[in-house]
Parts: sequence; C-alpha cells; structure tokens
Amino acid sequence: MNQPPARFSVGLTGGIGSGKSTVADLFAERGASLIDTDRIAHALTQPGGAAIPAIHAEFGAAFLTPDGAMDRARMRAHVFSEPTAKARLEAILHPMIRAETERAATEADGAYPIFVVPLLVESGGWRQRVARVLVVDCSEATQVRRVMARNGLSEEQVRAIMAAQVTRAERLAAADDVIRNEDTPAALAPEVDRLHRLYLTLATSPA
Repeated sequence: MNQPPARFSVGLTGGIGSGKSTVADLFAERGASLIDTDRIAHALTQPGGAAIPAIHAEFGAAFLTPDGAMDRARMRAHVFSEPTAKARLEAILHPMIRAETERAATEADGAYPIFVVPLLVESGGWRQRVARVLVVDCSEATQVRRVMARNGLSEEQVRAIMAAQVTRAERLAAADDVIRNEDTPAALAPEVDRLHRLYLTLATSPA
C-alpha cells in the first residue's frame, strides 16, 4: 500500500489527548468509514489477539495480563526505559496493523475512508497514502490535563509520551486541514460539517 490510494481518503491524526477519537466519531456519524489503527492494535493485543503469541515469545509471560492480553502499562514503561524494546514491538505489530488496515480499507463502504493514525506524521509513509491530512489540535496544557485525567498518569509520564511524538508545530505543518479541540465541544460539529462537505466533494470529483 505504498502507492497513492485509488479512492479519496483522509488521514486523521493528533497528539495524545487531542481528541482524535471524538472527532473521528463525528465524521462516522456523517457517513465516513473509520479505519482506526489504534483500535486495530488493541484488537491484536487483546486476549486471543493475533499478536499475542509473538509478544509472548519475544518479551515473555511477564508482559501479559492474567487473562492473556498484552500488559499495556508494563509494556509502555518497558518501551520508554529500554531503547530496543520499541523497535522489537513495532516489528511484531506494524506488519499486522498494515495488513488489517488494508483489509479494512477494501471493505469500507462509507462515503469515504478516514484512517485514524496517532503517529501518522512520525511514520513517514502515510502522507503518500492519503489524499488529505486532518490534524486535531489542542494546546499542550490541554493534552497533559486530559491524559492525566483519562489514564491516571503523572504529568511527567504524559510529557514523556508527548516527547516521543513529533512536536505540535511539526504536526500542524503536515496538515491540509485542522480542527481545534479545546474545551468547546459545541464548536466541533460545525467544523466537522464543513470538512465533511469538502471531503464529499473531493470524493465524488473525477480523479
């Protein structure tokens, strides 16, 4: 899937805590097909998931929960403390995520597909695989507050995750479209409506 897509598609991204899922769900309500790589990764690493045998073989039983899922908290801490762990985990997950993403894209029957990719800018190859990049943006202070409340992490832990992602400025520089998502939920719907109309026009325009 290295060539530009045959049909119009959108890559949606944003930093941790920016509200990507909230915005993506609003597009889905309007008829877009969501292909969420984070949700795919969760499915692969839940009990019985396709990635579990390889994770067990590579990292050991200590990185699985009692019910057989990947222990995400322990793996997150390991990835941040052990330089090679991130590459080893990605070597397992990325090919599986790519295969499942391609399968889901072929089955998508909505008005247009939206690929929800948290690390879209970091991965490098996604820009060539979608027609437009939509960034969900908010202040860093808002990111920290939301993730601390949602995940029970310390500010230091949240900022460490943010430091492993591209900067806010780099993400915005890669955007074709931006939706600001601070603490004004009512402002999201008009912005989604505006972009949905644009995307419908682009999706139905001759190539």
